Amino acid sequence: MKTEFEVKILEIDVPAIVRKLDSLGAKKIAERCMRRFVYDLEKTEFSCKSWIRLRDDGEKTTLTLKEISSDAIDGTKEIEFVVGDFGLADHFLQKLGFSPTAYQENRRVQYLLDGVEIDIDSWPKIPAYLEVEAESAELVEKTVKLLGFEMSDVTSIGVGDVFKKYGFNIHDFKELKF
Repeated sequence: MKTEFEVKILEIDVPAIVRKLDSLGAKKIAERCMRRFVYDLEKTEFSCKSWIRLRDDGEKTTLTLKEISSDAIDGTKEIEFVVGDFGLADHFLQKLGFSPTAYQENRRVQYLLDGVEIDIDSWPKIPAYLEVEAESAELVEKTVKLLGFEMSDVTSIGVGDVFKKYGFNIHDFKELKF
């Protein structure tokens, strides 16, 4: 499985972040509305910190197995590949016995800066946050500092725990839509 080196910076000032990204010469590469089905793996050999995500980002559809071992910068492993059809992939997973536990939407504005992906993510019900993802923990840390933050400002918690921070249980929402 591939290690995901990623952190989040919560409760960002979106216009200030956009200005900072522009001043650093970051390239805006996409602005997307994303939709996903999440499938529970509780009835399998995988731990409760694992799930399947089927996501359509408006450009491509991916199927991902995510496993979280810790909230560390490198605590998430994933296997991800492109599938051709969102509806057909959902049908396939349901035929295998997986039922989606949730349908979720979010908006993402994606930037690239020196090979590092920087995303401004907006979800229903919670404040926007920033994600910084790179090929190594060192690149993530360098970019966080370049953006004017310290590593003490970041978290590597999953979206479910971000929702908990704001008093919501993401599993209470069968649908999260704008």
